[in-house]
Amino acid sequence: MTEKTFAEILDAATEDARRTDAPLSVRLQTIADKVRELNPAFADVIDRLIARLADNGVGMTAPGPGDVMPPFLLPDETGSLVGLPSLLEKGPVVVSFNRGHWCAYCRLHVDALARAEAEIASLGAQIVGVSPETSAWASELKTATKAPFPILSDIDGGYALELSLLFWVGDEARLAMSGTGVDLAQFQGNDTWMLPIPATFVVGADGVVVARFVDPDYRRRMEVEDLLEALRVNAVRHSDQA
Repeated sequence: MTEKTFAEILDAATEDARRTDAPLSVRLQTIADKVRELNPAFADVIDRLIARLADNGVGMTAPGPGDVMPPFLLPDETGSLVGLPSLLEKGPVVVSFNRGHWCAYCRLHVDALARAEAEIASLGAQIVGVSPETSAWASELKTATKAPFPILSDIDGGYALELSLLFWVGDEARLAMSGTGVDLAQFQGNDTWMLPIPATFVVGADGVVVARFVDPDYRRRMEVEDLLEALRVNAVRHSDQA
């Protein structure tokens, strides 16, 4: 029997985590623990990368509550252009930055958003995912997670850069990621090896950020309940103002 690869074992663990009803943070930690079990050296490289990003405050100047969210106009997985201003005409928008279809943590996060989509819609909001991958690979993420919302392609990371989320992976992490089968040049259509810090922004219909989650540690994401609570508070605020 052929021995399974790191990627194959991680894919299976991700699918197992996806099937559980545990909070998102627990499912994400399960994958982090599996990565460390399978490849401690790789996990150590990622720890050093995250420490570098945290030490340099990468992502910390991204728009926060009370700031106006910069507009975007990006292609979805079908190539159709989607703009933030047109989305906001229909109500609040949840903007979720992810690294790509190859990222187990991103798949779990997008899956969690997909599960909560009906409740998010009941609060008058929409979701859009943003990825640095080309439309073809963005479609892979949408298909894998059965996401009912668009996954937009931020090619060359222009929008992530505008939000201060973009960073260079670095040679050590590039070599480590390549060793596990991740080829960002293929997935992104360039060889810059730049990624966005995964982040979630809850943007009110007025274009103002209501809540955000930005963490250099991509193994952590905004809990769905925190996202829903931000939308509920926003709905009450606008109801009181009406």
